[in-house]
Amino acid sequence: MELVVFVLAAAMILVGAVGVIVRSNPVHAALSLILTLFGVAVMFVAQNAHFLAAVQVIVYAGAIVVLFLFVIMLLGVDRSEDLSSEPFEVQRPLAAIVGLGVIGLVVAAVVSSRDAITVRGTGLNVADTVGDGDTNIKQLARSVFGDYVVAFEVTSVLLVVAVVGTVLLTRRVKGSGKDS
Repeated sequence: MELVVFVLAAAMILVGAVGVIVRSNPVHAALSLILTLFGVAVMFVAQNAHFLAAVQVIVYAGAIVVLFLFVIMLLGVDRSEDLSSEPFEVQRPLAAIVGLGVIGLVVAAVVSSRDAITVRGTGLNVADTVGDGDTNIKQLARSVFGDYVVAFEVTSVLLVVAVVGTVLLTRRVKGSGKDS
């Protein structure tokens, strides 16, 4: 059963990721991103990381992608751009070099951690290291609502200011274009 869940979640992630890349409509690309994020959430549930799965769905698929869709809709997707002319001639070759570098780093990380993955099953018992089932949640809550509460509040204010600024800039641009 675990293999079936893994294969289905991996297929969701891959199909969604390819959809983000190949879709020409930005709204469809954002919806493909939601599929990818839900696949990652399923992977978290399969690993018994239910809190991370909930955060994945609520924060990323719920809030961030909705913010992406809001900005895409606000800026308009009815315009088509000329993709034959590039503002920076070196952009595509540089992107190919960076992409190959990232692929090389991922392959090197997988090859170097191959031994650690096979030894993983012979380590300590999870119950010995984790203890109480609520310990991690209590520590996380203490950090989020204690030590880092100001950082979270500042981040939320910055996101609200960014959305309001986007709305004002878009209205100002549309308003000035009609007056000319």
